[in-house]
Amino acid sequence: MTAPRTARPAPAAGHTPPAAAPPVVAPPVVAPAAASPAVAPPAVASPAVASPAVGAPVAAPVGTPPETVPRRPSLGPLGPLGAMVRAGVAAVFPRDPLLRNGHLLAISSLVSAGLGSVFWVLATHWYDDEVVGVSYSALSMTLLLASIGQLNLSDFLVRFVPSAGHHTRRLILVCYTVSAVVSAVVAMGFLLLVPVVAPGLGFLLTPVTAACFVAATAGYAVFVMQDGALTAVRRPGWVVGENVIFACVKIGLLGMGAALALFSGILLSWVGALAVALVVANFVLLRRAVPAHAREATEARRPARALRYAAADYAGSLFRMAAYTVVPLMVLNNLGADQSAYFSLAWIVGYVLYLVARNLGSSLVVEAVSNPERLVEHTVRMLRHTGLLLGTAVALVVLLAPRILSFFGPEYAEHGTTLLRLLALSALPNIVVSLAIDVWRARRRLRWAVGVQIVMCVLVLGLTKLLLPTLGIAGAGVAWLVTMCLLAAPLLVWRARWLTNGSGRSS
Repeated sequence: MTAPRTARPAPAAGHTPPAAAPPVVAPPVVAPAAASPAVAPPAVASPAVASPAVGAPVAAPVGTPPETVPRRPSLGPLGPLGAMVRAGVAAVFPRDPLLRNGHLLAISSLVSAGLGSVFWVLATHWYDDEVVGVSYSALSMTLLLASIGQLNLSDFLVRFVPSAGHHTRRLILVCYTVSAVVSAVVAMGFLLLVPVVAPGLGFLLTPVTAACFVAATAGYAVFVMQDGALTAVRRPGWVVGENVIFACVKIGLLGMGAALALFSGILLSWVGALAVALVVANFVLLRRAVPAHAREATEARRPARALRYAAADYAGSLFRMAAYTVVPLMVLNNLGADQSAYFSLAWIVGYVLYLVARNLGSSLVVEAVSNPERLVEHTVRMLRHTGLLLGTAVALVVLLAPRILSFFGPEYAEHGTTLLRLLALSALPNIVVSLAIDVWRARRRLRWAVGVQIVMCVLVLGLTKLLLPTLGIAGAGVAWLVTMCLLAAPLLVWRARWLTNGSGRSS
């Protein structure tokens, strides 16, 4: 939004000033006043006169009642400073909700990653490398188990809340309850299998740590879903806010854990930060955003064939998240805790580029639900926009990879630079893959979306298993780059097959 412009008053209709007399200039009006027509002469525009004050009545023909005279927009309680701030925000975030919401979601990922990097920088200085490695692996399993337990209902909310109207609150609460219960059960099941499938995570079996692990898994499932709900009701600014709250509280609790010399201080800090972020964000969502969304909705539709859609989308998301979260566990089991730490920090930085594409795609889905006839137009715009944005980011990461990792320590830069560069390059073909999946999701053509995610998982895990013994942690980077190129190439060649406005359904 730009600063309001003030137009100079025009001459009164049908009035011509006397030729011999100089034009009479009306002084700026600073407050509404009931002036007599016989006293106030008609105003004539003059370039030397300042514009009337903001908030003053606009010039109107003589005899117009004061209460009907339109007033100029006010600058608000902050005056010119507030107008400047709003103008700057408008310059960064376009009015178009597709790009504006996409920008905010991308900023959320960047802010979360930046503060998350600070968290891990401090963790590497306050905790031993072995503790950092096993803690990151444990949190990776938390993400995987939360993804399993939340049944991909976050994307379900993104797809169906925009048209849910007064059904929105009930839809969100049902999804919260189901995902939290299922995630907790899945986490407890995993703890029973730790001695067999992940002996390196044996520290999770102590009572307090086990309880925190289960709580973190259930809480993170709800945390992910509230991001989807806030996105669906077009409140992406609060996605940024909740991630800032989560990161700041997490850093504070991390310091307390280090001061108390707690081995599980990293995991405990996540649990406490999740609790605070969940309370604040859901107060805003359920008490403010959802009622406003219900009032603005022109129609309210219950999701048609919702269970069928959710089941298909969930199946695909499991394979996608397995590719993201199982690789750190493979590195831990094959190369040890130290190499797992080096991999983990490089993956944290590289994964941000994947998150940006995914978040921009969420904005695409929300707008496609509201305007399905503009799906192709929105997708092409988003593809170009994301390519330009991430292309610049990838170039910077490739160039500055050693410097970025050196913040965690010189050994991280030595062992992780090649991996980070490979992951950054793989984010470019991932743009095409991610947007194609979102287009299929918006059109409810989920067979292709599920198929692509299955192929992604198989290729990434298979190539990682094959390359880790020979290339070390860089082998995982090669696996991601090769996989994304193999998937993106046919999608670009045969883009007319998926980039259409058709409404056929296969979910």
